[in-house]
Amino acid sequence: MIDLKYLQKNFDEASTKLLKKGVDTQTLETLKELFSTLKEANAEFEEAKAEQNKMSKLFGTYMREKKDVGELKVQIDAKKEQLVGLQSTARQAEEALQNVALAMPNFPDESVPNGADEDDNIELRKVLEPRSFDFEPKEHWALAEINGWIDFERGVKLAKSRFAVLRGDAARMERALINFFLDVNRKRGFEEVCVPFINNAKMLQGTGQLPKFEDDLFKVEGEDLYLIPTAEVPLTNLYNDEILTTKELPILLTGYTPCFRKEAGSAGRDTRGMIRQHQFDKVEMVAIVEPSKSEEIFEMMVENASDILTQLGLPHRVVELCGGDLGFSAASTIDLEVWLPGQDKYREISSISNTRDFQARRAKIRYKDGKKNVLVHTLNGSALAVGRTLVAIMENYQNEDGSITIPEVLKKYM
Repeated sequence: MIDLKYLQKNFDEASTKLLKKGVDTQTLETLKELFSTLKEANAEFEEAKAEQNKMSKLFGTYMREKKDVGELKVQIDAKKEQLVGLQSTARQAEEALQNVALAMPNFPDESVPNGADEDDNIELRKVLEPRSFDFEPKEHWALAEINGWIDFERGVKLAKSRFAVLRGDAARMERALINFFLDVNRKRGFEEVCVPFINNAKMLQGTGQLPKFEDDLFKVEGEDLYLIPTAEVPLTNLYNDEILTTKELPILLTGYTPCFRKEAGSAGRDTRGMIRQHQFDKVEMVAIVEPSKSEEIFEMMVENASDILTQLGLPHRVVELCGGDLGFSAASTIDLEVWLPGQDKYREISSISNTRDFQARRAKIRYKDGKKNVLVHTLNGSALAVGRTLVAIMENYQNEDGSITIPEVLKKYM
């Protein structure tokens, strides 16, 4: 959650940052009005409380001096009743402010470029040259049919559209990729963790998926539980409402999970193939660090994900996201986009974000710095999205007859 004290004290400056991220002016005006309402409610409560304290002292004086306290007691009782009402008003004003704040995105870093959408993102560099084919490269769904790797029809039969079944070597490669990603991450210092794939609402609020993105989540009927949309949720929230020591930091975590998303806002996009599924596998990196170390760790995580793609021999580019394309919790994000020759374009395969203290404030993750409790910084990123990596291997390693060569680094896993 954004720092409400900073927003209140520096409203114009903070508003400029939020406008960069696409927050509309009406929402900002609503926030301003709520701040004013809460301030007035608190002032009225404090004033009434001060009056009650005065009357209580006077009551004590009257009792010691054996004066009649009948009328004064009536006034004190009336003031107590007024205080209950004023306290309720102040609490309601604070809850209204908190509800709006929970739906407010993180402030973007100063360095984040201006822009409205993905067309305004900035390419930082390309890694590896795309292969030159002496035949027309096929898209992955055509290769899947030739090799019997992906059964889309039976995936739909088992569930609905945007579910698929991997078969034979595709299923083996999926497993190989998961193991390869985890091994690379572990060598980079990330602790491997196996977490529940179902989390409660408090955890999803902690990392920013709730309340704003509830329509994208699969909820367990009759339970305060959701299928996780990413391992970022359980990995980050392992330390929900905890106070860590500086000796424990940085905490680097990695884990494999399936991810479940309704993709409610993507109607009509990537309806064919494996690019946008309701269920997909991903290996995640999460870092919990001191604020002074978050930029260094951020760069390491980008380098690690890029190195995995390089080891796989997959051409990719590194892209900095503009303000309008940043995710809800992110202060800054670097995307890795892998080259897909069948589509003749780069497609996102990893998104690595520094959320600064945004998630830590929501999830109450702190560390002891001397005598003070300080909010940590949290970071997250894919290393990598497994299904999209499978697609990239199929298209980049295809042969003219439709067969697919196995990348060298995966052979020992298969």
